[in-house]
Amino acid sequence: MTQQMAMDLGQGALMMAIMLAAPMLVAALVVGVAISIFQAATQINEMTLSFVPKVLAVFAAAALAGPWLLSSMLEYTTRLFQMLPSLAR
Repeated sequence: MTQQMAMDLGQGALMMAIMLAAPMLVAALVVGVAISIFQAATQINEMTLSFVPKVLAVFAAAALAGPWLLSSMLEYTTRLFQMLPSLAR
């Protein structure tokens, strides 16, 4: 395995990790900003008010994006297994 192949494998793994985490992180970000604006407007500073909706949003995003996440991960893993013979040289 050359250095370029190792760099490509590492880059692909990082991009896959970012793509898999993005739906949940974006959902938590959007809900967090909305709750922060609501808390600033109403001056309610309750910690559970920001935590519970974020958790629910992350679970909802995972449920909605689950099939896409699984197919992306399966495709990436299949590509890695197909590349194994060329990596062993």
